[in-house]
Amino acid sequence: MNWKTLDFEQLTARELYLILRARSAVFVVEQSHVHLDPDGRDETGTHVFAAEDMSRSMPVLAYARIHASDADDPEVVVDKILTSPLRRGDGTAHALIERVLAVVAERWPGRGVRLTAPVSLRGFYEAFGFRKTEGPFLEHGMPYIGLTRKSRQPREAHGAGRAQFTPGENATTYELL
Repeated sequence: MNWKTLDFEQLTARELYLILRARSAVFVVEQSHVHLDPDGRDETGTHVFAAEDMSRSMPVLAYARIHASDADDPEVVVDKILTSPLRRGDGTAHALIERVLAVVAERWPGRGVRLTAPVSLRGFYEAFGFRKTEGPFLEHGMPYIGLTRKSRQPREAHGAGRAQFTPGENATTYELL
């Protein structure tokens, strides 16, 4: 599995196509959420993904998009989080979130992380230090919650080492949908 962290302008046309294909397969087809997935935020996002054999039709195994909010908002937003049905239950989702948190700590030191997730994944995200901050509310016909993770390092420590969190032995892991 090959992990990449790329800004929009660094993505090749094939990578972008395969990311959008994976997002449609999970969010539109699997979860029956009919929507326009290319929402205008891809150009300003950082894209974290794992792929295998880019010549295959569905090589993206895990994906998340990261957005730095403006200076008035101390949190970075993570959305479009997915794992391929082929990689659920094998630790890929865990590896994805670890990578996302490492990217946030490196690029935006001192900032917290915010995301929304199905209620059933609360334990998964809490294992990484996220805490429920809103909800539950209905999104796409499913109950969702908002979760936030406080920064593990002070904002002034720009360029300092990466913040890491190791979930406890009793952490419950759920699969990403």
